[in-house]
Amino acid sequence: MRIGELARATGVSVRLLRYYEEQGLLTSRRAGGGHRHYTPDAVATVARIRALLAAGLPTKVIRDVLPCALGDGPEVDACVQDLLRRQLADLDTRIAELQAARASLGGLLDASERASAAVPAPA
Repeated sequence: MRIGELARATGVSVRLLRYYEEQGLLTSRRAGGGHRHYTPDAVATVARIRALLAAGLPTKVIRDVLPCALGDGPEVDACVQDLLRRQLADLDTRIAELQAARASLGGLLDASERASAAVPAPA
């Protein structure tokens, strides 16, 4: 199938499909005139890429995970489960850091609003 057909079948833009190919996530063969042609399993590959992106994985990690995909779903073989565990731990760390930053910003805003309320309005 050509790139436009793959885009329609997956709901992913042609531009994004080209990006996936540039990142080594998706492969095509070139026909006459330089047109990209994809195998029928490209639809499942794009769905898998989308699921892994939705899980917060960067494309460089997805490139390592894709060869270990099982079946048509997002499941992966044991060969990359440790990598996914590290990614999950990194997400947990970032979430904790964001929660701390949010609490700090909330405290700053609360203190600022109290200080503003305590200042008498100019006459």
